[in-house]
Amino acid sequence: MSPQGDGNLSEMPLQEFVLDGFEGGPQTQALLFTLFLVLYVVAILGNLTMIVLITLDARLHSPMYFFLKNLSFVDLCYSSVIAPKALADFLSSLSSKFITFEGCIIQFFFFSLLGTTEAFLLAVMAHDRFMAICSPLRYPISMSPSVCARLVLGSYCGGCLNSILQTSFTFSLPFCSSNHIDHFFCDVPPLLKLACADTTINELVMFGICGLIIVSTTLVVLTSYGYITGTILRMRSGGGRHKLFSTCGSHMTAVSLFYGTVFVMYAQPGAVESMEQGKVVSVFYTLIIPMLNPLIYSLRNKDVQDALWRLGQKHTAMWRMMARETGS
Repeated sequence: MSPQGDGNLSEMPLQEFVLDGFEGGPQTQALLFTLFLVLYVVAILGNLTMIVLITLDARLHSPMYFFLKNLSFVDLCYSSVIAPKALADFLSSLSSKFITFEGCIIQFFFFSLLGTTEAFLLAVMAHDRFMAICSPLRYPISMSPSVCARLVLGSYCGGCLNSILQTSFTFSLPFCSSNHIDHFFCDVPPLLKLACADTTINELVMFGICGLIIVSTTLVVLTSYGYITGTILRMRSGGGRHKLFSTCGSHMTAVSLFYGTVFVMYAQPGAVESMEQGKVVSVFYTLIIPMLNPLIYSLRNKDVQDALWRLGQKHTAMWRMMARETGS
């Protein structure tokens, strides 16, 4: 990409950016506010429910649900990095949709950290299912609590490393005096369009790192599920086969949604040139997927459904006991 400065734009330190967001008048903004609010509230409630449920129910204290709880925590934080600011901007005039330079750095850093961590966590979850189904005798040792903790810690460290690199490369660029970001949050593609310098290296870094992360984690997922599919098909028990396909199907649905949208945005050469498409795609991986993940895992997972039922029964019994004590 060539430098984008011109004679009317001087290179100067920016104090703040303006997030242009989506086009449209007050009615469109009100509709978008309602949509984002519903998606965000459902995402918060769903992921909080999964975290609480897995924490309280001893039957869900296994490696699979340990990773799922961490995925819910990441999704909870991930959507919270983007949604509150976007919601406030939908109710503001264009001149009020500003974010400080430091605020933009912080938002992008945590967005990149959590997004990358989720990619690694999904690969770890696929590896966990591979070990549980294909090597059940070795599973208690190969996926011990200490191993699981290291895998989760490694996912966060990988996300942090990528975030540091992406943030450093992006915000070390000089930006033109035009401070309007053509997006509803701080992201690499729209920020590169504001740069006054050649961004070729930055684009190569973004596509290279994101491509490496997506390809490597996708290979782990595909290899794991290739072996899992073969193992399940050789099983004689129809009930066991159905349960395993149901559990693995939930994970594959979540993986396909996440990797598909991230690939469209960050790992294709034309991503930087299609910001309107990018905004719509961004809604998927910042709000829709964090909202869908707990629904996918709860609706297609009998263990989670049973835990929800037990938790409901427990609270119902507590309320009845309290009501009796109050009445007496």
